[in-house]
Amino acid sequence: LGDNTFAAPSGGKVLQVVQTVKTDAFSTTNTYASGGFADITGLSVAITPSATSSKVLVLVQIYNSVASNTQFFNLIRGSTNLLQPGSGSLKSTIANDGNMGNVAITFLDSPSSTSATTYKVATCREGSGTVFINRWQDSANHAGSSTITAIEIGA
Repeated sequence: LGDNTFAAPSGGKVLQVVQTVKTDAFSTTNTYASGGFADITGLSVAITPSATSSKVLVLVQIYNSVASNTQFFNLIRGSTNLLQPGSGSLKSTIANDGNMGNVAITFLDSPSSTSATTYKVATCREGSGTVFINRWQDSANHAGSSTITAIEIGA
C-alpha cells in the first residue's frame, strides 16, 4: 500500500540545553540616564554551539519588583546588546504596591560561532530608586527564582 519510509529530518533538532537558576536576590540603583545597565549577578548561561550554522534559543524568566516607574531589561551575548532601549528592549512597569512581577524573554540568536558563548541579563530603572530581582521591593522575606536557558538548535 505504498512506501512508508520517510526522509530523515534535516535541521531543527535540539542539540543541547543549558540552564542557570538564580535563587538569591539582586538589586541596583542604576538608572538608564546615569550608570546604565547593571548585570544581574548569577543570571547568565554559557553554551558552546557545535556548528556555526546553529541557532541558540534563549529563554529567560525573571521575578522582579520596583517601587514605581519602569524597569528595563537587556539581553546580552558576550558584550553585544541583543535587546536594549531603542531596539526592542523589554520593560516592566510595576506599581508601588509591593508586588513582584514576572518578565519573560524569548530570543532566537544566530551567534555564528563554535566558541563558548555567554548570555546574560542586565537591568536598570527609568528614574531614581532601587529595582529588585527575586524579591519584593518592600520585603526581603518574599523571594522568587529566576532562570536563563540556552537551547542549541541544529540548522
